[in-house]
Amino acid sequence: MYTYNPSYHTGQGLRASGMQEKPPPIRSAAMDRKVMEVEMKEKGRAAEPEEPEREQWGAKMDFMLSMLGYCVGLGNVWRFPYLCYKNGGGAFLIPYLIMLTFAGLPLFFMELALGQYASLGPVTIWRCLPLFRGIGVAMCIISGLVCIYYNMIIAWSLYYMFASFTSMLPWRTCGNWWNTPNCVETSAVANATNKTENYTRISPSEEYFHERVLQYTVDIGNNQTARGIQHTGNMSWELALVLLLAWIIVFACLCKGVKSSGKVVYFTATFPYVVLIILLIRGAILPGAREGIIFYIKPDFNRLADSQVWYDAASQIFYSLGVAFGGILAMSSYNKFNNNCHRDAVIIALANCTTSVFAGFAIFSYIGYMSHELKMPVGKVVASGSGLAFIAYPEALTLMPISPLWSILFFFMLLTLGLDSQFVMLETIVTALSDEFPTLLRQHKTWVLLAICVVLYLLGLTQCTQAGIFWLEMMNWYSAGFCLIITALIMAIGISWVYGIKRFSANIKEMIGYEPNIYFKACWMVISPALMLFIFIFSLVQYSPVVYNGIPYPDWAVTLGLLMAFFSILMIPLVGIIEVCKNKGSITERFRKAITPTEKWGPAIMSQEQKEWKSTEGIDNPATIYDPATMENGTDQPPLYDPRSINRYPLYDPRSLQYDPARNGGAVNDTSYSSRL
Repeated sequence: MYTYNPSYHTGQGLRASGMQEKPPPIRSAAMDRKVMEVEMKEKGRAAEPEEPEREQWGAKMDFMLSMLGYCVGLGNVWRFPYLCYKNGGGAFLIPYLIMLTFAGLPLFFMELALGQYASLGPVTIWRCLPLFRGIGVAMCIISGLVCIYYNMIIAWSLYYMFASFTSMLPWRTCGNWWNTPNCVETSAVANATNKTENYTRISPSEEYFHERVLQYTVDIGNNQTARGIQHTGNMSWELALVLLLAWIIVFACLCKGVKSSGKVVYFTATFPYVVLIILLIRGAILPGAREGIIFYIKPDFNRLADSQVWYDAASQIFYSLGVAFGGILAMSSYNKFNNNCHRDAVIIALANCTTSVFAGFAIFSYIGYMSHELKMPVGKVVASGSGLAFIAYPEALTLMPISPLWSILFFFMLLTLGLDSQFVMLETIVTALSDEFPTLLRQHKTWVLLAICVVLYLLGLTQCTQAGIFWLEMMNWYSAGFCLIITALIMAIGISWVYGIKRFSANIKEMIGYEPNIYFKACWMVISPALMLFIFIFSLVQYSPVVYNGIPYPDWAVTLGLLMAFFSILMIPLVGIIEVCKNKGSITERFRKAITPTEKWGPAIMSQEQKEWKSTEGIDNPATIYDPATMENGTDQPPLYDPRSINRYPLYDPRSLQYDPARNGGAVNDTSYSSRL
């Protein structure tokens, strides 16, 4: 039988009182739920519906491969090698690694830990700081905008892969219906003797991309043609169909949530490495490969004095790791609470950067081979972005034996690289909605996903017109530019300075057993925000309106792009103001409450018993109660009270009915507990 123990009631817990803590009986949760419903019914309140259970990763490797696939995207293949050669070759690795150490890795770890701690999506997770809730909204908007044009690039990869199933690649020669008189074949360039430093040409692969796939030259009548975003032209139903196929693939892989996507990434995240290894081995034995690789890694330390080099290194690290897109928060929220997110952050960040360097060797071996065959300097054939993936590299493939096979492998690799990143960005939006409205949407995530895919597909049809490439480039230029940097900057300041570095470190210790070291704390509080501020200021100083292939955009298009960028940023102060207005009291009290974690904020591990305690706040008997003596005797009688509530609820022996001054509403004749037994 229970006896009063002063050491227990003073808050020192079971160990100090000599009692042995045992978990409550399995039946107690259901019984307490029924009692809670009865009391709520007596008070005229309907019982709150239970939230559907939140899914988790099926295995640790599902998460690791999903995050690796998210970070290792198209930018690792078509942007990093170009930046490396442009900014001093091997010397570029110095600022690149510095930015990884002091900006990329700390922020990556911050998002990973925050998402895992609360198991909530990028919007709902800001229960920790309601004033900063707009950060989650901004993340979802950015991811949604990027999803629209990113899947168009995946559709191009599908288009090229299907076109490669032929005996001769269609972009190998001129003389096709889409070619112009300016087209110069590869063999003609190689045999030309009057090439100068200013020698330029239009290759068959370039005309295939612009005039066959995109068809961006519009006939405006009177034997005149025009190019630009203002000249919409006709819809390309070929592109519309491959874009539809791309969205069907994405939906099919995500329809079962992380359970299905976690299995798909076993192939999509590993296949690019297989292809890169094959391409590197084949490319290394081609003539001219050595010159291309030397051009890629030859250090020019004088370039380190240029601030542009440091800006490029910071932006590449930032975008490559996917910080502030919301994807890291969403994916880590499906982790187990005690997963070692610190170790995961280091492994994934290093693997991502290593992949970028490795991909550069594979890419530049073929660029060197192309330079050798065309008898042109490497700098004249290298390109970045879509120019590398869909113009320069395809032309290099035409010079190889069995070129269709290599082309199929290359574009299938681009497809898998793009799909992994697309999975995470789309899952970010779905997770945010299902966590905001769990009882309404969580059981219908498949339908939510379908609706989002349909809407984004319809918005993406603008990129299937003859002006499609201009729409895509505008979205690429503005949707995830400086707005992403501002979002990450405010997130770092909010968590480090408002939520509190001590509190956040304690949260991490709850999960992995130790606090982050001084290096992470210094980066979160000072170094990383300072670097992001530098990136933002530099981007404003170096700002120039969007241009594609030398064709400027009209003023209305530039304005639309800027509105697209500011739309996501404006959500941060707008939602913050709404959160302050929702609170009661004076302005100071409202603001203080907006920077205080809500009652629902807490670790994911308190999933069952602690959440049940919280759900009964405001009614009689707010704590699950049991009698330790009855538990030790092995009986299955209804519990009386739970000693583990010591930190939240004051305790007393209900059978003694002694007055407890710490309990609001307590009284000598209070029989609400005993009447239920």
